[in-house]
Amino acid sequence: MSNKPRVLSGIQPTGESMQLGNYLGAVQNWVQMQDGYDAYYCVVDLHAITLEPPEPEALRQRTRIVAAQLLAAGLDPDRCALFVQSHLPEHPQLSWVLECLTGFGEASRMTQFKDKSTRAGADRQGVGLFTYPILQAADILLYQADQVPIGEDQRQHLELTRNLAQRFNARYGDTFVVPEAFIPKAAAKILDLQDPTAKMSKSRPDAGTIYLSDPASVITRKIKRAVTDTDGEVRYDPEGKPGLSNLLAIHAALTGASVEAVAKEFSGQGYGALKGAVAEAVVAFAEPFAARSQELLDDPAELDRILARGAERARAVASVTVADAYAKVGFLPAAVG
Repeated sequence: MSNKPRVLSGIQPTGESMQLGNYLGAVQNWVQMQDGYDAYYCVVDLHAITLEPPEPEALRQRTRIVAAQLLAAGLDPDRCALFVQSHLPEHPQLSWVLECLTGFGEASRMTQFKDKSTRAGADRQGVGLFTYPILQAADILLYQADQVPIGEDQRQHLELTRNLAQRFNARYGDTFVVPEAFIPKAAAKILDLQDPTAKMSKSRPDAGTIYLSDPASVITRKIKRAVTDTDGEVRYDPEGKPGLSNLLAIHAALTGASVEAVAKEFSGQGYGALKGAVAEAVVAFAEPFAARSQELLDDPAELDRILARGAERARAVASVTVADAYAKVGFLPAAVG
């Protein structure tokens, strides 16, 4: 039993590659947390079918891709548990109990459901979109996580998780750790290269998104075409110069410098010099990252072995949590033999 605080986080297997914003905004911090925390990281493939389910073979391949890329980014199976959500039936088992403790109005207020149902109509959305924040709560509570690395936009979902943990504990006795948000101060918020008012995302046009599997020529072209402004002065000003500030943030995050130091370095050199340096920094990271990812994908048996090992470690915690919760709810245990 580790005496380190436990963290849990997950990533969906969407698209054919992780994008730069995923890595700098989240995964880079996961890597750094492996030594100071008892870390559990999950490829949340159950969540990947919430909206428009991908083709079965595509989902399987994307799950392997994101697992390989997480390992290439620096997750170490000896220092964390890396596993696939659907490999543990405990996730939906606990989710059902939590769904029965969640009010309809409470679930209706979740932001993503409100936004998507308003745009497309609630009758066109699957029930999974309505209940997925509760499955997300089960993901967290299963592992008795002390902290959950999140962005500011995920606070609402974590608050639901905390409420459900407290509600269950009040009704059935202490069962779940009530998790706290962990928002790394150094986490980089990477914006779309063509629309720096929005986060870089797989759901946005490719021209503004850097995928870590992109060839060097594509990465360089995207960065050199990034939207900036017309005054030509290199300075960090997220509100007044969001496009330029985004490039400074990318360079700083990949080199370990502060954005102020990067701005000072390129002061007076013009935007072209900065864009060239940002492209070089991204390519210097992305090329070995892509090569390592491909090595792992070329040996699916070894990749599956790593994921099975992570699932075994995760199951040792999740199975105990579900057994305890089910016993307290009053479910009759299955007879043995």
